[in-house]
Order: sequence, then C-alpha cells, then structure tokens
Amino acid sequence: MVALMAVCCALAVSTIYYHQPLLPQIASSFGVAPTHASLIATLTQLGYAVGLLLIVPLADRQQPRKLATLAVAANAIALLACAAAPSFALLCAASFAVGVTAVTAQIIIPAISGLAPPAARGRTAGILLSGLSAGLLLARTASGFIGAATGWRTVFVLAALVDVALLAIVAGKLPTVTTLATISYGRLIRSLGSLVREERVLRISAAAAFMMFAAFSALWATLAALLAQAPYEFGPAAIGAFGLVALLGIAASPRIGALVDRLDARNMLLAGALALAIGFAFIAASGHGLGWLIIGMVLLDFGNRAGLVANQARVYALRPEARSRLNTVFMGSYFLGGAAGAALGSYGAHRGAWIGLAAVGALLALTAAAINTLSSRAARPALADSRA
Repeated sequence: MVALMAVCCALAVSTIYYHQPLLPQIASSFGVAPTHASLIATLTQLGYAVGLLLIVPLADRQQPRKLATLAVAANAIALLACAAAPSFALLCAASFAVGVTAVTAQIIIPAISGLAPPAARGRTAGILLSGLSAGLLLARTASGFIGAATGWRTVFVLAALVDVALLAIVAGKLPTVTTLATISYGRLIRSLGSLVREERVLRISAAAAFMMFAAFSALWATLAALLAQAPYEFGPAAIGAFGLVALLGIAASPRIGALVDRLDARNMLLAGALALAIGFAFIAASGHGLGWLIIGMVLLDFGNRAGLVANQARVYALRPEARSRLNTVFMGSYFLGGAAGAALGSYGAHRGAWIGLAAVGALLALTAAAINTLSSRAARPALADSRA
C-alpha cells in the first residue's frame, strides 16, 4: 500500500513541475523574456500553498479518498486550460489553478503516515518522499523531451491524461480513515492558527522548511533560463535531462528516513541545510563547466530531501487527530518558500547569472541552518528548567 501510494504521490505532484524545462519555449511563444517566464513557476508554487491552506485541512473531517478524487478531477481541468491558454496572462492564471488543485499528495501522505507505527514513521515518510521525487523526475525529464518534439501545449494535454490514471487509483485504493473530526470548515481553518501558537516544533519546522525549499526552488525556477543562454544554449530536451540527477536522491530517501528514525531530527535538518549551502558554492561556478552544476544539484537534492523527511517525521508525531492540519501548516510554509525562492532566484539570476543565483540560494540555506541551531539552543535552557 505504501508503495502504491508513493506512485500516486509521484503522479499528483508532477503536475506542478511540468512547466520548468519548458519556460524558455513558453516565453518565446508569447514573446516575453525567458527570466520573466519564471512567473509561471512562482504562481504555481503559490497556488499550491493556497490549495494546502484551503483544501488539505478538509481531510481531517471527510474521507481523504473523496477529497483526493475531487482534487485530481479539478487538476485535470486546470491542465487543459494551460494547454489551451491564448495569452501569457491566462497561462499564468491557469498555472495558479494547477497549483491549487495539485494537492493530492499532501492528502495521501498524512493519511498513510498515520497508519504507520511510530518506529517506522520516518521510513514511511521517506518512501512517500521517494514518490514525490519521482514525480519531479517524471515531470522535468519527460516534459523536456516531449516539449522539444511536439511543443509545450502537448505536455499539458498528456499531463491531464495522467490525472485520469491517478483518479482511477485514488478512487479505488486510497485507504479509509477512522479518526475523522466533527468540526465545521470555519473552525477547521481557524484551528490552524491555534496549532501554530501551541506547537513550537511546528513553528520551527515550518520556518526551516520555508528557507530550505526556497533555496532549492531558486535553482529549479531559473535553471532553464540559464542553460538556454551562452555558453550552453540547451533546448528543452537537454534541460529536462538534468532532472535525472534526482535518481540518486530517490534511491536514498528510505535510508534518509531510517536515519531520522534513529538519529535526532535536528541534526539531520542541520546537515541538510549545510549541504544546500555547499551545493550553491558549486552552482556559483556552473558557468565554467557542467561538472560544477551537477555536483551542486546532487548536494541540493540530498540537502532538501534530508530536511523535508526530518521535519515531516517530527511534525506528524505531534497530534494524530490533526495530521492533515499540521501538514497544511508545514507544507503551506514549505511551498510558500518555493514561491519566494522562485522569485528571488529569478532576481539573482537576472542580476548576476550563476553567481547571483548561488548568492541567493546560499543565504536562504544558511538562514535555515541558523533557525535550526538557535531554536535548539533556546530549547535546552527550557528543558533544564522543567527538569529542575
């Protein structure tokens, strides 16, 4: 069941990444600057954060299977709207709608993680994260090749057909949940603020996740535009092939999750943030050779993955009856970070190419490390006082 749901996570999350290798091609078709096309990435991530806020909490009061089915159907319609968009403005609006409705994976993950015993929760989250990563790989690699051969609009049509397959799996196989809350939608949404106020671990995890995914997204939102320029001048297919770098991280996700089960999550989070910062040191030299870029991408992938698994494992352990709402706060912050990172990365790349991008990403990663370190130090005196 966990493996099957990992596949569903892959298919669901892929819809918010299909556009990334296609941004120069889309920009050319509408006559806008390649760096301005990153607005599509920003709006898609922002839409995803909105979907997390408004849709995912409902999984605490109604069956995740029903909610996920409706979300997938709406997502397919939004993808078709992208394919038919007659202007860049309408494509941006449709991309936002794709993000809002692409939250099925965030309905599945807390539901399945809640079924796992505590000692295996990190490993389960790692397996599901492998699915998410596979979705990124599918989206970036396949869309690059398909876009180069048939145009970017075809990619969105095929993505809608993938949603049809996902709909069949979710409707028939997603397990039912027995711990549903009897609470109105308004109270459900208002309770998100209570969770943030009352759960210190949630606040720390959400802040660190915001910074780490912002750093990660800064690269991917601008990678296509930078690789399309001199000295590389790559097309969509070659740019999409860089998604294959994620294969190493996909294979490592369950092991990372098992490490989180055995080690302290704060240590894993710090290691992930530092891996991101070091990775951007290699990204800064990417204008001089692809080897620097590939090493940097591998470090970024491992760093982001380690931070995500560590944060998810400790957040899902807080309140079993509110896992979907906890996931809403955490992943909402995560993807808001993605939207912010896409915008900041585009600014850095526009001002300073690879070095400008690296400066933005490294600063975000080091901020995540500082949040983790300072929060850990603040927790020790409080623990000592409680023991006294």
